[in-house]
Amino acid sequence: MTEAEWMACDNPAPLLGFLQGKVSDRKLRLFAVACCRRVWSLLPSQTFRDAVEMSERFADGLASDDKLRKARSQARESASRQGAVRASPWSTATQSRFAKWLVVSVCSRNIHEAFQTGNMTCVVAGDAEQHEANLNNERRQQAHLLRDIFGNPFRPAVVNSSWRTFTVLALAEGIYANKAFDRLPILADALQDAGCDSDDLLSHLRNDGPHVRGCWALDLVLGKS
Repeated sequence: MTEAEWMACDNPAPLLGFLQGKVSDRKLRLFAVACCRRVWSLLPSQTFRDAVEMSERFADGLASDDKLRKARSQARESASRQGAVRASPWSTATQSRFAKWLVVSVCSRNIHEAFQTGNMTCVVAGDAEQHEANLNNERRQQAHLLRDIFGNPFRPAVVNSSWRTFTVLALAEGIYANKAFDRLPILADALQDAGCDSDDLLSHLRNDGPHVRGCWALDLVLGKS
């Protein structure tokens, strides 16, 4: 894959294939979580939302194996309780049931199962008449998410330690903790005030996104990988 292909690709599958063996499990899990959040409205109870958030905390080392296993078990039990749905594959009921099993996957300790959530989310997209268009749109949105999380692997950015002032780190930590991605342009201004001259870093923080937990630019400032 070339840099031009990476930047233009509208399908997450070849991007993920290119990244295999080159990126952290944390980043892959956060991509899976971001995909799950795209079907948030289809999750019928807090049990499933809590499980997604547990997987997100696990990615950052804030939840134990036991807690992740328990969240997965509760999600699986709740998803199994519903049983089979005799409805159109495009019905909300069918899509909601499928979304529940996405949560079970994203809570897997096995990162390869967890990051398959992205491919599975594509299946939930759309209805019978608009399925192809919605499927392509979902793939396109996931490709954007991948580039937000992994950046441009052909031009890995670096951060100068002198840019990590008290103000910069306080802003970055607050944005990360609260998912306050609307404040990323403020972080860009603070970085520039600290002497940052990286156009790639500053422009990414100032663009419209999407931005999610794991955003490469925010991670770079915070020293996360």
